[in-house]
Amino acid sequence: MSEFDRIDRRILDTLQADGRISNADLAERVGLSASACLRRVRELEKSGVIERYVMLIDQARIGRPTNVFVEISLQSQAVEALDAFEAAVAKSPEVMECYLMAGDADYLLRVTTAGAEDYERVHRELLARLPGVARVRTIFALRTICKRTAFKMV
Repeated sequence: MSEFDRIDRRILDTLQADGRISNADLAERVGLSASACLRRVRELEKSGVIERYVMLIDQARIGRPTNVFVEISLQSQAVEALDAFEAAVAKSPEVMECYLMAGDADYLLRVTTAGAEDYERVHRELLARLPGVARVRTIFALRTICKRTAFKMV
C-alpha cells in the first residue's frame, strides 16, 4: 500500500497521536461512517502500514534517563558473525534500538541506562560479551532535543 488518499493520511495522523481513540471518534474526525472507517483501518493493518499499537513510557520516570549511543565494530562481517551478534542484541533489554550501518562501525545501538555507572555495568556485562565484538565506541547524549514517534502524513 504505497498510495494514500487524504482520508488514509488523516486516519494515520490521528492514530499516531492517539492510538486509543475509539473507532466512532476516529470516523467523526476523518469524515467517514464508523463502518467505512473501520474498513480503512483494517486495510492499513492488513497491509502492514499500521505495524502495531504501543504505549510510550517516559524513560526518565522509570529510572533510565540516559541515552547512550554505541558504535560496534565486529571482527568479521561473515553472515554467521552478523547473525550471532544480532540474535544476542535482540535479547538485551537495555538495547532499545540497533541498526546495521554502512561506514566505520558495523552497528549503531541506542542503549538506555540509569547513568554513567549503570552504563559501565552494561558495557562490562553485555556489550563486551557480545559475539564477535572487535571495538566499542560510546557516545553519551547530554539532552534530547527532538524525539519523534509519528510520521507526518497530511
